[in-house]
Amino acid sequence: MSERAHHTTEQTVVGWREWVRLPQVGVDWVKAKVDTGAKTSSLHAFDLRAITRDGHDWVRFGVHPWQATAEDEVVVELPVHDSRTVRSSSGHAEERYVVLLPLVLGGRTVPAEVTLTGRDEMGFRMLVGREALVQGYLVDPARSYLGGRPPRDLRRRNWGRG
Repeated sequence: MSERAHHTTEQTVVGWREWVRLPQVGVDWVKAKVDTGAKTSSLHAFDLRAITRDGHDWVRFGVHPWQATAEDEVVVELPVHDSRTVRSSSGHAEERYVVLLPLVLGGRTVPAEVTLTGRDEMGFRMLVGREALVQGYLVDPARSYLGGRPPRDLRRRNWGRG
């Protein structure tokens, strides 16, 4: 087995799109695309501002967890883990803040590096990338929402009626 190969004894199967929870920041549900083509996970962030707290770099931003609406806005402040250049699938390079954020996917909580960017024009408010998926997930591209869904009344508020 090469150094790059990763093997775990327990694998959680997820679909190409899933509902994700971000309990550390108070986001109970956000629809995410499971994207094996993306290295790092990404979250839609707006009003993104760098701040300093006790001499350390932090970032303050808003999250709109529901597609196509600003309902249930959550304001988040987190320490900056890193800053890096990310190239989109269209080839556009963008400098992004990176935060460490545990995410709940398929009933399991895993740590994730998450870049912050405006995703208003994208179909999903979050992408879950390979760095999170390598922690024991298998992706079935023919399936969706294997990890569960929010209650129907909450889903109806979200674009796509997932």
